[in-house]
Amino acid sequence: MNKAELESLSWIRIREAIKLLECDEYSGAYYLAGYSVECALKACICRQVKALDFPNKKLAQDSHTHRLTELVTIAGLKQKLKIEEQESEAFRLNWAIIKDWKETA
Repeated sequence: MNKAELESLSWIRIREAIKLLECDEYSGAYYLAGYSVECALKACICRQVKALDFPNKKLAQDSHTHRLTELVTIAGLKQKLKIEEQESEAFRLNWAIIKDWKETA
């Protein structure tokens, strides 16, 4: 998948999650919201890969994970995450809920 496809899939999954949430289907909403975050983080990782460059093997291997906290680090967003958590209580609470998401949820 490329960056645009991952971004599109992220938006699709969050719209689906919202629809499930509106129907009080919390488990399914959580599941799809987690995938939305995963796709968004992987889209951020795509920015590190330049067209026609030979891919960094470690980056490619490390990116094949569903662990959101690891993807934040791989995407180079750890410092931005920390700042956002300090500046926004709502963000901090939402991240606390989703950060331990697993694809088996």
